[in-house]
Parts: sequence; C-alpha cells; structure tokens
Amino acid sequence: MEQSGEYRIAGPRMRVWEALNDPAVLVRCIDGCRSMTPVGDDRFEAVVAARVGPVKATFNAAIALCDVEPPERYRLEVQVKGGVAGFAKGTALVELEEVTTEETLLKYQITGGIGGKLAQIGSRLVESAARKLTASFFERFAVDFAA
Repeated sequence: MEQSGEYRIAGPRMRVWEALNDPAVLVRCIDGCRSMTPVGDDRFEAVVAARVGPVKATFNAAIALCDVEPPERYRLEVQVKGGVAGFAKGTALVELEEVTTEETLLKYQITGGIGGKLAQIGSRLVESAARKLTASFFERFAVDFAA
C-alpha cells in the first residue's frame, strides 16, 4: 500500500512542526484516537479505534520518529496491532516546506503492509479507509491549528 500527498497549512513552519509533534494535538486530530503517550525520545504509543470495511477494532500502535531534522522533516516508523483484526506496519516520510512566513506546505509519502483479517478484506477497502483517515486528519489539523 502506498499513499502520498501534500497540504497547505496557514501558519509558520516551526509552529506547524510543534503541533505535529504534540501528542495532545494528535489525539484531537486523529479520528478514533483514544491516547498518544510518549514512551521515550521520539517514541510514542497510541490507541486508536477504527473501522476498516466490516472490521472494527481497537488498534495499538508503536510509533518511532527517525531521521528527525526540525523543522524540516522526519520519518515515522509505525507498527500496529489489532488483535484478531490483524496488524499493519509502515513508514511515513513527512516534509515541511516554508512557502511564506505564514504558510507551510506539508508533503508526505506513506508505504505499508497489512496482515491478518485486514488483509483478507482486501487492499482496496484498506486503502480507501487509509485515504479517509488521512483526509480527516488534515481537516481536523487545519481547524485545530487555526484555533
């Protein structure tokens, strides 16, 4: 599974960077996120309730930020376990580009794989759900960031 895109965010790059690295902001912006807990330098654990096609589950995610270059870029390494629902593993490259002093362009590339029941329901449904979650995140992030 692969996904990429970009979003323009009304705000200075450093402020966008800080918001993207704030667990409280992420909990508010990730659909179904119940918690985001720092567990070490550049490491987090998250609990997210999600529905992918007919599969509804609570997923536990281990997230590591790698190759961190504030406020320009980092790579997220994510491992997700959903019990009988299955598992996922992926990488996201995130780059922030200063368009103006008050506008930031966020670019991302995601690659990943799934297993278990998630794989059985088909990659098309999983990719569709991933696109919806991504769009929802950026919509919520823009609103939260502007507040």
